[in-house]
Amino acid sequence: MPDRRTFLSLVAAGAALQPLVARAQERFSPFVGSNPENVRRMVELAAPRSGETVIDLGSGDGRIVFAALQDRPGVRGLGVEISAELVQKSNAAAKAQGLGDRVQFMHQNAFDADLGKVDVIFMWLFPELMRLLRPKILAQARPGTRVVVATWDLGSWTADAVDDAGGMTPAIRKWIVPAHIEGGWEWEATVQDRTHRFSALFEQHMQKAEGVVRVGNRREIFQHMILRGEQINFSLRMTLPGLGFTNMIYAGSVRGDSIEGTIDAQIPRPGDDEAMDEVRVPWRARRTTTLGYFAPTGTNIS
Repeated sequence: MPDRRTFLSLVAAGAALQPLVARAQERFSPFVGSNPENVRRMVELAAPRSGETVIDLGSGDGRIVFAALQDRPGVRGLGVEISAELVQKSNAAAKAQGLGDRVQFMHQNAFDADLGKVDVIFMWLFPELMRLLRPKILAQARPGTRVVVATWDLGSWTADAVDDAGGMTPAIRKWIVPAHIEGGWEWEATVQDRTHRFSALFEQHMQKAEGVVRVGNRREIFQHMILRGEQINFSLRMTLPGLGFTNMIYAGSVRGDSIEGTIDAQIPRPGDDEAMDEVRVPWRARRTTTLGYFAPTGTNIS
């Protein structure tokens, strides 16, 4: 967990070790004690809540985990560290502080850590190592898990929040693990006794997503799509058979292969072209591999 003040010396040391690292195909970060103020900022940005579990990948002497538990009696902590000596010292410190029942430090490689049951992931490792851990986090951590990192970023995965004090103070960044929505989805929605079948295709790059949809022979683009953890929101404006040009606001929660939520629809009032009726209907989408979006369209699109 390198401090910014030691960054240059560590980079120089890393450069000297690079030939050995390349031959061994290994990545590691030597332990350097983190600045207490930066630790405080990391914990503050993560904001652990009662009932949650935090994990520090490369926990060193345990100071980030201990800080996350301080004055938070309902928070539990895990530390993963490659140095057996540091693990032993951290567990001894936890016992001395009366935290033995809430904290566990493990002698383990960060790539072998179980991320499926934690709510916050802390990392302060060399940037290459954190970038190598990014696929593991996106694949194994639950949607909504917060990832907090000091100094460096995680490549093309844009941070959801940044604490940047400027000057020589390192930036602290937070990411929220997004749900996996890439691919085909289908749902039916009944509005004013008319049922419409939607065939949608979502494209995703981390928390950035976009999509298209088909109803009958009409196709349209989703607008204002926001994916934050397991929460998804977007809007759709298109003509629905028998209803006319309809504005729909979608809000839902992704649950594996299903999405559940609501649609707030604005539809033209019969006999009044300028008035709109508003109605809220349930929304339940299911993932599919047989997507109707690509079915033949034909020339009758009226």
